Amino acid sequence: MSGTPGRARARSLGVVVGALPPGPLNAITDVEGVLVGHTTIDDGADLHTGVTAVVPRQLVTGRWELPAAVHTANGYGKLVGSTQVDELGVMESPVVLTATLSAFLAADAVLTYLMRRRPDALSFNPLVGETNDGFLSDIRRRPITERHVLDALEGASGGLPAEGCVGAGTGTTALGFKAGIGTASRRQVVGGLPVTVGALVQANFGGVLTVLGTPMPVEDLLPGVVRAEPPGNSCMIVVATDAPLDARRLGRLARRAVFAMGRVGASYSHGSGDYAIAFSTAPPEQPLLPDAVLDPLFAAVMDAVEEALLDSVFTATTTTGVHGRTSHAFPYDRITRT
Repeated sequence: MSGTPGRARARSLGVVVGALPPGPLNAITDVEGVLVGHTTIDDGADLHTGVTAVVPRQLVTGRWELPAAVHTANGYGKLVGSTQVDELGVMESPVVLTATLSAFLAADAVLTYLMRRRPDALSFNPLVGETNDGFLSDIRRRPITERHVLDALEGASGGLPAEGCVGAGTGTTALGFKAGIGTASRRQVVGGLPVTVGALVQANFGGVLTVLGTPMPVEDLLPGVVRAEPPGNSCMIVVATDAPLDARRLGRLARRAVFAMGRVGASYSHGSGDYAIAFSTAPPEQPLLPDAVLDPLFAAVMDAVEEALLDSVFTATTTTGVHGRTSHAFPYDRITRT
């Protein structure tokens, strides 16, 4: 998989977030064993939606749970499975992202996926997040099927995931511009241990796009364009790391992930369901990192999420959808003029 053809990631435009080095792909898949899959539904007219799956390889090769935490910044959303993660501090399912009204169909499909892998188990906890892509896609048609979800899960792979108008980001809008899926990573030494942290975002929230501290409102960058501000704005953030952390420490990481939305100009509005899910792939026998040494990891996750959010906008393409509504791509030429 690769980025959206014809569109550029932040770094290739000279937009470098922070001083920490990224992983080789600058993606969540830099965390060993983390895979990403997409299914995209785009009929060129009223349907612009899909599914994105983040699949830790351990969950499909015999380790049935990973330490995990969910942070709910604003609970105006439908994050299926979150209460059990909060209660037990583990996740036993890949993370699937889709459109709001398809979240429950997707959860049932994830249940099918999990039951096939554990034929003797009697309880499962699918983990499915969503944002509302109804501004550009006919969301009430609920076009997501079990096959779409299974294709994203079973087709998940390493390598650079596609970004922008793909999978669960096909119909999303953020900060006044067309947005979608974005991803980034950072490498850091924490307590003497080399670690990687990666982020993947489904961006669909309001505010004024801010690039390295400079506000870039759509009204200034695209004169004459009416700002697209769909209702039900939200953001889903998935954070993966190979740092040995328990659920409590991962909760601290997840909170920093949502803080990073403020760096790109998020408005954190009433209807914005803003969530972060953080998990660790470290071997269970590895000693946990103490809280006192986590500052470098906090810096890494905030930089990775900020860059992933910028990539979600920069890699997206202008899209016209249901009712003739249009969400415009960010104009690259304004980066060099600002």
